[in-house]
Amino acid sequence: MAIETDVVIVGAGPVGLFQVFELGLLGIKAHVIDALPVPGGQCIELYPDKPIYDIPALPICTGKELTDNLMQQIAPFQAGFHLDQEVAVVDKLDEQHFRVGTSKGKEFRCRAVIIAAGLGAFQPRKLPVAGTEPYEGRQLHYAVKHPETFRGKDLVILGGGDSALDWVLALQPIAHSVVLIHRSNEFRAAPASVAKMRALVDAHQMQLLIGNVTGIRTEGDVLRGVHVIGADSVTRAIDFEHLLAFYGLSPKLGPIAQWGLGIDKNQIVVDTERFESSVPGIYAVGDINTYPGKKKLILCGFHEAALAAFAIKARMNPGAKVHLQYTTTSPIMHQRLGVSPAVELTAI
Repeated sequence: MAIETDVVIVGAGPVGLFQVFELGLLGIKAHVIDALPVPGGQCIELYPDKPIYDIPALPICTGKELTDNLMQQIAPFQAGFHLDQEVAVVDKLDEQHFRVGTSKGKEFRCRAVIIAAGLGAFQPRKLPVAGTEPYEGRQLHYAVKHPETFRGKDLVILGGGDSALDWVLALQPIAHSVVLIHRSNEFRAAPASVAKMRALVDAHQMQLLIGNVTGIRTEGDVLRGVHVIGADSVTRAIDFEHLLAFYGLSPKLGPIAQWGLGIDKNQIVVDTERFESSVPGIYAVGDINTYPGKKKLILCGFHEAALAAFAIKARMNPGAKVHLQYTTTSPIMHQRLGVSPAVELTAI
């Protein structure tokens, strides 16, 4: 039997979770589908313990803390979660209804679809060296889920972007040794991070090697090291216990690419009034969308989620005025949130 709901949200990252909240405030029920086994999206998959500094009113929080707080915030709305499965098909039944099917055979009937899938079916760009696959997740890592795994270990970190530099700076204090390998002396990371890394190198607290990995060295089923050809054309053998590669993500839309939406460079084109795609009733918020002036920030995704929610409310109630109500004073908002009205303080 198909699950009947108002909206299906594709993606359980921070923006998808906040979308549940904005819909809930307007009395709109939602179910959430995500390919990952737990909510949180990239925040949980790539940097659960990495600090985030640009969430309003939260001076610092980790990806896991942000996810936990969002899950607590949306709890009153009792959204259905369907994890570890992809949306395989979206069919338009009529002008007001869609059928959504997942890779696990679940089926939904809804009035709108919101795609909040981040970078889509993102995959880390892998080390382009033969024979590395058996060591993935054991000694070769494309993400850091548990930093304590690397305490007291000899590490080699590959890459020159923000992720590589962030983890160099985060792991250097707890690792036994750190060697950063990058193809050039030019880095794409924040200048402050690069400066801190170079200061550690100058203080002999870590090493920087300019070059490219050309091969690996193994002993039985253990990965022992890599071969690196340097800028001086000399090949060096670098040993380690763990190898961390941060070459960025390769965005892949997956089944979304087959839904007939307007796509530009693997992103869904939307308007900035409703954040609706080229297919009426299908919306896109967060990193998956594109429009003039787009900025890939979590806080921008939160703004998009709010406007998309109001647009969907208007779609579900054609011709009716959608009143803006504030959670501070609105009895309807208090009821939906399950909280007691705020007590008014009078001056003595």
